[in-house]
Amino acid sequence: MRLEAREHVPDWLKFLVPISAIVIALIIAALLLIIAGAPPIESFYYLVKGAFGSKNALAETGARATPLILTGLAAGIAFRAKFWNIGAEGQLYAGAIAVTIVGTGAVNLPSSVMIPFLFIIGALAGAAVILPSVILKQFFKVDEVVTTLLMNFIILLFVSFVLEGPLKDPMSLGWPQAASIIDTGILPQIMDRTRLHLGFIISIFVAIVLWIILETTSFGFRIKAVGYNSSAANHSGHSVARTMILVACISGGVAGVAGVTETAGLKGYLTLDLSPGFGYTGIAVAMLAALNPIGIIFSAIFLATIYVGADSMSRAMNVPTYLADVVVAVTVLSVLVSLVLTNYKINFQSASK
Repeated sequence: MRLEAREHVPDWLKFLVPISAIVIALIIAALLLIIAGAPPIESFYYLVKGAFGSKNALAETGARATPLILTGLAAGIAFRAKFWNIGAEGQLYAGAIAVTIVGTGAVNLPSSVMIPFLFIIGALAGAAVILPSVILKQFFKVDEVVTTLLMNFIILLFVSFVLEGPLKDPMSLGWPQAASIIDTGILPQIMDRTRLHLGFIISIFVAIVLWIILETTSFGFRIKAVGYNSSAANHSGHSVARTMILVACISGGVAGVAGVTETAGLKGYLTLDLSPGFGYTGIAVAMLAALNPIGIIFSAIFLATIYVGADSMSRAMNVPTYLADVVVAVTVLSVLVSLVLTNYKINFQSASK
């Protein structure tokens, strides 16, 4: 038995990959629920109800999906060019730090100017953080998986430092958090008396823009060319280094925007637990969507549904909320296996004598 590359991958097979991954993950989740002593159908009902059964549930699902869309896009655009950005978590926090520095009173502008300004600052901070990794990759052949991953820990330690030092809110009663973003920098709610804010619409807008870039522009073609075969792209006249640097900066910038939405939209201030791992979950979002920006919107909503609905399911059925993490992990593994079977076919051969 051996794997052989497919000469042509049919469209129906590409569509079937994420669907099959989700079905497999739900089947395994159902088996785990049975082991835990809970009926699967009723448990899934409470999961969906907890994510979509009320106005607040819808808002929470959208709020949870917002950073997942953005970090998924950050991973997706980078992976398209075969730049393995594992540092979206750190880039998210870089955007959050930048917004905290300028958005807590250092700059005071009308909301119509202040909010776009904060998004630009956050994007620039995320891009600046990833820039050393892509330079080391292109000019010194240093593995970007290592550098982007280690940068996460460096930035998180830096966040811990500034929250205990220069950015600590003197009114926080000793709690490690920064001062609140001023009112003109707070993202407006898009559903009254909920936590769903403008960042959700911004994330969808970013996804559409990236899809247009990838599918309709020469730059998008260069990204795909570099991802498919960087040597061939270089010989055809494309600057691989320039394309890779631009892609990496876009990726880091989008992750930095996620930091803006969480700081100026959801919480209103920076804390060390601002992200429970959105940067890493974004990789799962991107893989589930086969790196398609529009698909990332739906895969992010799917994973947000699991995370938000798991709390309701846990209370109703007395099962652990950690089941949500299991479903996400199984989904990622299923996607990886499905992608292999999409691009390769299994050839069974009799053993030679």
